[in-house]
Amino acid sequence: MSGSITWQKSSFSEAEGSCVELRRHDGHVGIRESEHPEAVIYTTPTTARAFLTRVRQLP
Repeated sequence: MSGSITWQKSSFSEAEGSCVELRRHDGHVGIRESEHPEAVIYTTPTTARAFLTRVRQLP
């Protein structure tokens, strides 16, 4: 999965701290932690949406 990469930073992330970033590419969603940008997990948009929905429900 190569090409231009645009990552979206979580709105809950600190300006200069570690954060979770996401991107869409070739029908998949990549998720990474900014302190380890080389470690990317790819999943489907449906699974990513379910994950984010559940995380938002946590206290």
